[in-house]
Amino acid sequence: MDKFDRVSQLKSKLGEQVVILGHHYQRDDVIQFADFRGDSLKLVFDAVKCREAKFIVFCGVHFMAETAAILAQAGQSVFLPDLNAGCPLAEMADLSDVQRVWEQLGEVLDVETQVTPITYVNSTASIKAFCGRHNGLVCTSSNAEKILAWAFEQRPYVFFFPDQHLGRNVGKQMGLPLDEMLLWDAKLARGGYSAETLRSARIFLWPGWCRVHRVFSPQDVIRWRRKDPDIRVIVHPECSMEVVDQADEVGSTSYIIQRIEESPVGSKWAVGTEFNLVNRLDQAHADKFVSILSEKPVNCRNMNLITLEKVGRVLEGLVDGNFVNQIEVPGDIAGEARIALERMLEVSR
Repeated sequence: MDKFDRVSQLKSKLGEQVVILGHHYQRDDVIQFADFRGDSLKLVFDAVKCREAKFIVFCGVHFMAETAAILAQAGQSVFLPDLNAGCPLAEMADLSDVQRVWEQLGEVLDVETQVTPITYVNSTASIKAFCGRHNGLVCTSSNAEKILAWAFEQRPYVFFFPDQHLGRNVGKQMGLPLDEMLLWDAKLARGGYSAETLRSARIFLWPGWCRVHRVFSPQDVIRWRRKDPDIRVIVHPECSMEVVDQADEVGSTSYIIQRIEESPVGSKWAVGTEFNLVNRLDQAHADKFVSILSEKPVNCRNMNLITLEKVGRVLEGLVDGNFVNQIEVPGDIAGEARIALERMLEVSR
């Protein structure tokens, strides 16, 4: 029996007990079995609505499965086909380092009353818990501006992590000057800034970045404009400010998909995000031109660790009762992380 037939048979045998989630960046052979497709947070909410499902198989990366485990209903279990499928961006914000920066900010500011910590959803459960513990919250690429606006209504400063580019791009879009958004250098005391400079800032940016979106450059945009004046450049806000500034449009994965789907026949798009998604958009819209912004395909290597064979191994374990790669979050961390996630949902309504 080949791997396709094996997964089909196992999925059929489990029936409504299992729901398979496929992130947009997944390989085609994996995502074809997904009951739901989407970005990381949308998939979590799709899953927890499936009350009859006992098992959630998350074809994504580790922080996504963690988030699903945090928000899962009682009696639901979450599985990740490959435990090595981490997210380098999420791993750039270590809890001990974040706490050290918080303490250094506390030497200059009253952090508990003046600073709101905000973490991008691409972060570990412990970082989300840190935000929940300190009256902060989570954001996504689609609601970051709304979350930041709310935060500034509460307190004068924001500590934003782990993606510096998302924080900077959204802050700039809101009209904040660049000199009020400070990139923290963890190797230097107080990030390398004087107390006066810290007090005059608005956002303190963690120095993280996405390996996929970092690849795109302003030269890529210039090359496409020279090649085809009719091209529209659309990029994800995890791209650098220099790329975002030159693009025609910027938005979350869901926004990019929607814009291309709704664009007129004959539209031409150069897309600054992960190749599997861009290629899938190209195949789905033969009446339009869709290409990746860079000269070469840019894959999320960690996302591609999820294979059909590994999905089959998890499903086989569920059938046999011999669970493989279950994701569990300690109760205290899950509780505080849930506070940060629920606060985001409340603000986003």
